[in-house]
Order: sequence, then C-alpha cells, then structure tokens
Amino acid sequence: MYDPGEEQHGREGLGIAGDKISVEGISLPGLLILNTIHRDGEQRLGELAEQLDFTSGAVTALCDKLEAGGFAVRRRSQTDRRSIALAITNAGREMLKRNENMGGYMIEVIFGAFSQEELSDQIAFFKQLNDRLEGFAVSVLGQTHSADKSFADISQTNVSHPKRTNKFISY
Repeated sequence: MYDPGEEQHGREGLGIAGDKISVEGISLPGLLILNTIHRDGEQRLGELAEQLDFTSGAVTALCDKLEAGGFAVRRRSQTDRRSIALAITNAGREMLKRNENMGGYMIEVIFGAFSQEELSDQIAFFKQLNDRLEGFAVSVLGQTHSADKSFADISQTNVSHPKRTNKFISY
C-alpha cells in the first residue's frame, strides 16, 4: 500500500515521497544548489539564497542534506568568520555526472506528448503572461490601502477596479 510519507523507489537512487522527487537523497532544490556551485564554483550561502530566490533557512536546510550526503562542504571564510561558502565535493560531481540526463528526461515527460502546434500555443500563452508581469507589482500595490490614506479617501478616488473574470483565483 502506498504511504505518501514513505519514500518509494523506481530507479536506483531515485526516491518519490508524495509528489516530491529526490535523487540519491537530494531534493530538486538541493540539486539546483549543487548544479549552481558546480557551474559557478564555491559560493556564499547568502549569495545562493539571493540568486536562487530561496530563503536563507531553506538554503541552510538544503546545505545540511548536501553535506550529510557528502556532496558539498561548507567553508568558513578566513577573512570574515561570519561568512560561510558552499563548495562541491568529488562525490557531488560524480553524483551530478551519474544523473546528468535527469533534467532532459523530466522535460520530455512533461512536454513530450504535446504536438508542435500545442507547444507553439503554450509558448505564445507564456509570452503573453510574461508581458503582463511587466509593472504587475506596481499596479497591484497601487490598489492596496496604504497606512497614510484613510479608507474614505480611497473610496472617493476614481480608481479602476477590473472585474474578476476567473473563478479559480481567490486572492
């Protein structure tokens, strides 16, 4: 019987727990960190968090797992003892080499069944979404109630509120 809390194994070293994938005990975000330090060299944990848009706590937890697996090692800076960097180990390089086709395989599984026309349509839709993101944050923040304005002041302005047409998003 399937237990979502219990790791299932399909291929050697590939684990599935619920809807989360791990490769040789490392989650996909952990692999992202490992690939980044393999490609770019040793990096400070704060830089990794910023570059990958992870919280510092998430980077710390992922680094704990990478170190426990022997795939990476933390190094304290000699000049600034507060600064900690992460470097890949030989075991980390070997693990990436063993699983180098995993990314392409995942993309093939997700997109391989679509026709070329369907893929072209998806690309066009995603380009439209990307274009709509330009100025999105400024636009949304312009609709919020700020601390220096009273509700009465805002309700009397001629702010356009677009009618919601999508019943699936409930913000």
